[in-house]
Amino acid sequence: MLSLFIMSVSIAFTINFTPLYMFDIDYLNITDYVNISKEQIILNYRILLDYLNIPWITDLAMPDFPSSERGLFHFYEVKRLFMFNYLILAAAGSGTYFFMRYIKSRNLYKSLLIYFKNGIFLSLTVIVGILISFDSLFLLFHQSFFNNDAWLFNPTTDPIILVLPAEFFMHSFLLAFGLVEILLITGYVLTKRKTRDISLLSKKKELGKQVGFEKEISTKIN
Repeated sequence: MLSLFIMSVSIAFTINFTPLYMFDIDYLNITDYVNISKEQIILNYRILLDYLNIPWITDLAMPDFPSSERGLFHFYEVKRLFMFNYLILAAAGSGTYFFMRYIKSRNLYKSLLIYFKNGIFLSLTVIVGILISFDSLFLLFHQSFFNNDAWLFNPTTDPIILVLPAEFFMHSFLLAFGLVEILLITGYVLTKRKTRDISLLSKKKELGKQVGFEKEISTKIN
């Protein structure tokens, strides 16, 4: 449950973090591939994001980028994934709240430390994999979440692909898993501090009991 929450939070943040795309427009020289300004590209990108993020927006019409039926169908499938992620975020958020209460009530922070350690290693492995072989992972992602090849856009019929280069998606994946790594490290540090505080409190209680016992014995002797 905690893993789903961390992952869905990171995805939700990444897909709505427009500064990344604004940066990439300049960094990847995206304006060189189309005959419109950066401001117009951003306007069309925001329209696309609104369609993907807002349930009651059912039609996608970008003023500077016509779309084929095939392209629109793919964006519809992407919209469903977005909605599914938000549903997971809400459910996992509630579940995580009760899970952490359970951890606290049973004092299972040491087990939580193991989870964070393994998660840190796993997410770091994914980040390295993205850096080494993003194309293969990107293909695997589409094969896993889509049962068709509608995601293979033709620039002639779906020119939006010209302003959504693979490098941008790689940066998005790196941001998402980078956030996962940060959240896991933060969780580890906070949990480590909590276990230390509990350990110190336990030692103080034991010391207090021992001092009290010694005083009781001394009183009886005297």
